[in-house]
Amino acid sequence: MRTNKKISKEIIILGIPIILSNMSRVIMSLADMAMVGHLGAGALAATGMGSLIIWIVSSMGIGLRTGVQAVSSRRLGQKKFSQCSDSLWHGVILASIISIPLTIIGSTYSSEISYYFLFNDVNNIMEKQVIDYCAEYIFIGFFSVFFVLTSFVFQGFYISIKETKVHMVVTISSNILNVYLNAALIYGSERITAYFTDLGFPFLAVFWNWAQFPALEVKGAAIATLIAFMWMLCHYFLYLYKDRIKVFSPFKFIYKSKKIIKQIKLGFPIGIQEMLSMTAFAIFYKIIAMIGPIQLATSEIILNIAHASFMPAVGIGMASATLVGKYLGEKKYDKAELVIINAIKWSLLFMGSMGTIFIFFPQWIIPLFTNNIDIITSGIPCLRIIGVLQYFDAIGLTLFFILPAAGNTLFPAIVNTMICWMLFLPLSYYLAIVMGMGVIGAWLAFAAWIIPFALIMALKVRTGSWKLIEI
Repeated sequence: MRTNKKISKEIIILGIPIILSNMSRVIMSLADMAMVGHLGAGALAATGMGSLIIWIVSSMGIGLRTGVQAVSSRRLGQKKFSQCSDSLWHGVILASIISIPLTIIGSTYSSEISYYFLFNDVNNIMEKQVIDYCAEYIFIGFFSVFFVLTSFVFQGFYISIKETKVHMVVTISSNILNVYLNAALIYGSERITAYFTDLGFPFLAVFWNWAQFPALEVKGAAIATLIAFMWMLCHYFLYLYKDRIKVFSPFKFIYKSKKIIKQIKLGFPIGIQEMLSMTAFAIFYKIIAMIGPIQLATSEIILNIAHASFMPAVGIGMASATLVGKYLGEKKYDKAELVIINAIKWSLLFMGSMGTIFIFFPQWIIPLFTNNIDIITSGIPCLRIIGVLQYFDAIGLTLFFILPAAGNTLFPAIVNTMICWMLFLPLSYYLAIVMGMGVIGAWLAFAAWIIPFALIMALKVRTGSWKLIEI
């Protein structure tokens, strides 16, 4: 495998801030999960499903980010700096058009949506509680869609102009705010001291003693997340006033319909694919919910822990996507190819290391998030499965970010969607329900998604056709 020390260093310099920001998001979401988890398995299952439902619509932001990053990084290589900012504001317009109707529909029908994804047994009292909790969560969560989508747009812009530290600072600050508000709004001022005392850190309660907060439980978690996303967008916007951003003329926006159509063509396939994939994942959760709330809570923990392993590869992939776009803009095709080779190397190192930990030490990891012995017992083999798949996912994830940056968004979107719906979902139902393998069978089905996708993406990149795409 060919490597290049200079390009490898460039990937890491750009990638580390993204990795840190992604890891901070994972750590904070794990902290959120731990806080909600102390409310019981029902609250944890409801928050997990609610978060997934909000992510289904919010995942359109990944398509918007892809369009902005692909155009802006190419213009960076061509030294057309003002056009980088044009891509930003075209993305903001698209985010507004998409988010407003989604917010209205989602908040209006939050109860019906929750009922559809979670209802199984009319006589199950715990299930009814989960449905009510989930409805509360997604009603508030849909009001965050505009802020999430627009933040994705800003994220794509800053990463494409190699300002990944901005992304890091903004993400970490909003995550800290989210956890701070979570503790207060979930437990309230009367229960917060008892919560930290049980954890063995009673002194931490002093940070919440300056005011009175009601205990809103699951609803409090949703409100905290909404406020954090509002702050994230404001923080991104404030960075436009920095001197080093002035070269891009961020406030001299010229609307051009041809350019916005170009970004739609680039981002639309990925955005739709993400929505379909997340919808499939919600159905996957519904399959697990058919087994029981304990198994659903187990899957929520496994999914959040798994984020810690693939977020570094996401950071490497996003940083490498900017470099590939820049080198293609400069017509330096060999360097673009070297970026891909070095990116895969680093992703395998990061994800492989985390996968090894998941395989050999799951019994130490899962108890950090729950003391429920049933969840721990069913979660250990599931985490080992995820650990094995990390080696394949490292390749698939990295190339999934890089190929769209070169302008090829349709191929990975179609392949990912087909594998997900034609292999992963049917197999997860067959193994979990028909074969009676339960939650372990459901997570085993992931191999039918992760492995074929990684192999197909690798073969596609080897053709070199991505080098000839004009943006």
